[in-house]
Amino acid sequence: MDGLRVIPTWRHGRERLYVCLPDGRNLAWYDRETARVNLLGEDREEEVLEALGPFLTGPVSVGPPPVPTPAELARLSLHPDDDLAPNRPGEALLIALDRDPGPARRLRPDPRRRALTAERTVGEALDRMDGAGWHALHSVPLPGGDRIHHLLIGPGGLYAVHALYARKQRVTVADPRVGFGRHAPRPLLHRVRADADRASFALTAEVHPVLVLVGASDVTLPAPPREVRVLTDGELESLTRFGGVFKPADVEALHALARDRNTWSRL
Repeated sequence: MDGLRVIPTWRHGRERLYVCLPDGRNLAWYDRETARVNLLGEDREEEVLEALGPFLTGPVSVGPPPVPTPAELARLSLHPDDDLAPNRPGEALLIALDRDPGPARRLRPDPRRRALTAERTVGEALDRMDGAGWHALHSVPLPGGDRIHHLLIGPGGLYAVHALYARKQRVTVADPRVGFGRHAPRPLLHRVRADADRASFALTAEVHPVLVLVGASDVTLPAPPREVRVLTDGELESLTRFGGVFKPADVEALHALARDRNTWSRL
């Protein structure tokens, strides 16, 4: 067993512990959520379990990795440059800030950093839904430089989620305008609906627009906006209460289609 290393990784809010040889080759991985140790070779089972011993929190099943479904095989065939699944919440903003951090001192906070905070907050909440049969993609690029902040896919349908920073602000949503405190309202719901419409065209399935107001102290809606669901970041989990729209196989197929960059480049 000498030389085996246990390396933790995180993907979409779920932890995996990989057991590796000194040269980096994987022997197995432990998925905490399913309590399963997936062995790539049966000949070193005892060594793998001994290495994982300090990390196991209860009984586990041990065996070869599950046979991939057709949707999983389709994802595996994607070129890494075309796979959007690894995108972090706010990926486009992170890249922009890395390329151009802006001046070290400025009178007002960089609005990109506030937008990044909003996207990270929403993205992390959506990633926590992954174990309930839902999948989230982040910073989905659209032709022309636009992007969908988050795309949520699950049993209850498809949602194009737009995150908006509103910390400690009173927000009024009067379709199509969104106003913050005493600032002049802006027609932001046009953008939210347009993103969902473009996603519907790309995926050939209905995509519902969602606006998430991150950190808002109060939200006023004189009348329900047309088609757009308005939530605070604390209400995001309510999206998972809906079901009966897609079967698990449909969810996986839509996820495989949506994570392919080429799906969106054709718009």
